[in-house]
Amino acid sequence: MKTRLLLPLCAILALPLAGCGKSDAPADTAPAAAPTQVGAVNTPPPNYPVELACAGTGGTVVLDVVVGIEGKPTSVQVQTSSGQPALDQAAQTRVHDWLFNAATRNGKPVEQKIQVPVTFNPPEPRPDECFSLDERNRRGG
Repeated sequence: MKTRLLLPLCAILALPLAGCGKSDAPADTAPAAAPTQVGAVNTPPPNYPVELACAGTGGTVVLDVVVGIEGKPTSVQVQTSSGQPALDQAAQTRVHDWLFNAATRNGKPVEQKIQVPVTFNPPEPRPDECFSLDERNRRGG
């Protein structure tokens, strides 16, 4: 007799739960896309000013770069100088030409600011141009 009462009671309790987990949203709605960060695509190194390369002068410049929705830098500013204006300028000039995959939010590209360190290490061995530069400097001009 207890079994007969238990079955109808379970059925009554199960009815309100039957709709659990269902959503009012249309079935074809895709979940929101995960956000992505900026990704480097084409980032060739800057031209090393020959006078500084020959002198063995290097350094690191840190740039604040705003990457636009098309993956191109829209702003490149020196955040921390290398201590050599020519190196800072060479880095800024080159980074303006770099290409990135834009960051995304909800599947759509968005502008994002990133910091980019650019390091100049003096080349070893010295470039061939250094010999003519050394000779010119030795002669005074």
